[in-house]
Amino acid sequence: MKLTIVSGRSGSGKSVALRVLEDLGYYCVDNIPVNLLPALTHTVINDYETVAVSLDVRNLPNDPADVSEILDYLPTTVELNILYLDADDSDLIKRFSETRRLHPLIRQNIALDQALILEKKLLEPISSRAHLYINTSQLTPHQLADLVRERILGKKTGTMVVVFESFGFKHGVPQDADYVFDARFLPNPFWEKELKTYTGLDQPVKDFLSSQPIVTKFVWQINSFFMTWLPHLERNNRSYVTIAIGCTGGKHRSVFIAELLANNLRKERADVQSRHRDIDKSTT
Repeated sequence: MKLTIVSGRSGSGKSVALRVLEDLGYYCVDNIPVNLLPALTHTVINDYETVAVSLDVRNLPNDPADVSEILDYLPTTVELNILYLDADDSDLIKRFSETRRLHPLIRQNIALDQALILEKKLLEPISSRAHLYINTSQLTPHQLADLVRERILGKKTGTMVVVFESFGFKHGVPQDADYVFDARFLPNPFWEKELKTYTGLDQPVKDFLSSQPIVTKFVWQINSFFMTWLPHLERNNRSYVTIAIGCTGGKHRSVFIAELLANNLRKERADVQSRHRDIDKSTT
């Protein structure tokens, strides 16, 4: 049986992740006390192939350090994976402000920012053992759902998923990126009046960037690098790798390059995805 524990700080998106796993056919249990986890696995081990359990600060044992001992007590036939979600403190504070929800530790008579710090410390026995870590600060719920699906399916198929992600440096570097390439030095279609309103997916921008020798060389060298080293990453039991290409706004150069790299690699392997995080954001 495959057991996935979904954990993370409050407001980081655990409910979104659990819904994705449920859609993928997982038997999902929300907020079970950690000390009941071994009993649950013994109960369902013969009935379900994939199980997901949500754990957070509300259902930790009195001593959070006991979590490691409890996880080690799981049946040896259980394949354990821990998905840990988090976000920057400022984003979590903003989310609580927008939803007007109470943080579960507020009842201890401490301010929200202090509650977030304490929560991070209490969850450390889980986060330190995480197999997958996702920072959700720059992700919409829809983007988070797609990302969780990519990561879980990558583990389920046993093959490494390669994700090419475009982004804009002005919106922040993706927290989950394994490799980051800076394309801001390349010719920028944004300053071409007739190209400004297009994106890197549109033919006029493709034609413009394809005609620039420096862009062609940049793409060729990145492509050569990963054609050489991806097999080595895969042999190291990696389930996914995220290659992020950034330009200023994330609308033209990075989009074109990420999509071109993805299309090139799709000729060699099936599990290649492309994602354009900031393509719809304003460039002004």
